[in-house]
Amino acid sequence: MKQLQKNIRKIALFLCALFVLLAVWGAYSISTYGSRWFASPANTFARAQKKDVIAGNILDRSGVVLASTVNGQRVYQADLSARKAAVHAVGDSSYNVNNSAESFFATYLYGFRMSYLERLSFALRGEQRRGDNVQLTIDSRLAAYIASVFPDGKSGAVVVMNYKTGEVLSEQSFPNFDPQNITSAVRGDSQKPFFNRAVQGLYTPGSTFKIVTAASVMENMPNFADLNFSCTGTLQAGQRVITDAGTDLAAGALVKHGDISLKRAFQVSCNNVFARIALQLGDAKLRKTAESFGFNENFLFRDLVVENSSYPTENRSDGEIAWTGAGQSALSVSPMHMCMIASSVANHGVMMEPRMLLAATAVNGTVRASFSPRIFRKAMTEEQAAQLKDYMRAVVTSGTGTAAQISGKKVCGKTGSAEMDTQEFTNAWFTGFLDEETSPYAISIVVENAGGGGSVAAPIARKIFTWMLENGYQ
Repeated sequence: MKQLQKNIRKIALFLCALFVLLAVWGAYSISTYGSRWFASPANTFARAQKKDVIAGNILDRSGVVLASTVNGQRVYQADLSARKAAVHAVGDSSYNVNNSAESFFATYLYGFRMSYLERLSFALRGEQRRGDNVQLTIDSRLAAYIASVFPDGKSGAVVVMNYKTGEVLSEQSFPNFDPQNITSAVRGDSQKPFFNRAVQGLYTPGSTFKIVTAASVMENMPNFADLNFSCTGTLQAGQRVITDAGTDLAAGALVKHGDISLKRAFQVSCNNVFARIALQLGDAKLRKTAESFGFNENFLFRDLVVENSSYPTENRSDGEIAWTGAGQSALSVSPMHMCMIASSVANHGVMMEPRMLLAATAVNGTVRASFSPRIFRKAMTEEQAAQLKDYMRAVVTSGTGTAAQISGKKVCGKTGSAEMDTQEFTNAWFTGFLDEETSPYAISIVVENAGGGGSVAAPIARKIFTWMLENGYQ
């Protein structure tokens, strides 16, 4: 009998422990995944509750109202160009844009965070419940300007963030659309205007990945500053031939850089050298460095959903490894993640979590949530970040990114021209930052099927940074 009682107590304790674990897991899941659950179109409970609530306003960082509810209908800011420019961050009433503020912050906008006393207060007054106002980190004026300088008719994305805090000032995808006039032409557009390329688009990074390859050299070759690397114009790696931009094998015209330092190879974006480096490092070491920058990571950010970037783990022949070092092969990265990578260089090796929520405030003034920065990871040492910053500065002063220069300001960056099999031209990349204490801003730009990063994307970065410096971002 005593043994039976002992067994019953053990079972009871075990069941209690399971309930505690379940409660802890539930609390963790709600805090981590709660916004994703509310944003899911499968959440029928949330959809039903929304019918009884007047959705709160969405504002930009300066207090400009981006979305509001008028006579039961969701309306967006009056300026057409501004509301189109911000549409992928803000969203639309039909939730065509996945995980925009309209859906991702529904838990605030539709009053799910209200206490029972607040709900009772609305009921006693005979008023329909009103959700919280949500203020985003984005700047609608900046968004409108970026849209005005992005190449007409091209697809792509632009991300701008504060590399010290993680605040996302711009998260834009092109083409965009008018959330108040979604026509059949928009729905049938082959360029997929609802698709948010800034966070959902996965692109081959091209030479912007050389930031990661260079970091791997610094990590694994302590004497890298004293080494010279050879560029003979071509490199046979397995079945693949590595060449540099401007090479015409059929005509026998090779681009040769000779024996050059790592810094110079980075500055002129030499594919040959970075391919040789990848083979010398080996796939395991290069992958390890890439993963320290967030590749193959499951991104679970509080304020936005970002597709996972990938460093390939299959078909790792010498040819694929070599092209990986130069930024090709089966690598994939989102513009948001590439902005985070540049930010980590600027921020002494510390990669901040991207944030979109500045504040959520109830109609009675209660602050539900407020901005707080969070470190995502330490991507590299402070010394390595300082070296890479010097390399990226050289790219802009006298390398492939000179079109990003701003007189009197320290702009650092890396260009990229990523080859895609089905495109006539390469995707043009630029990622970089302002190395200015009072202007801690990083940028990532990709323009699809447009040409070279130095000639297409770098000038856009210069225009955006110049506008920011002239409009209070200093």
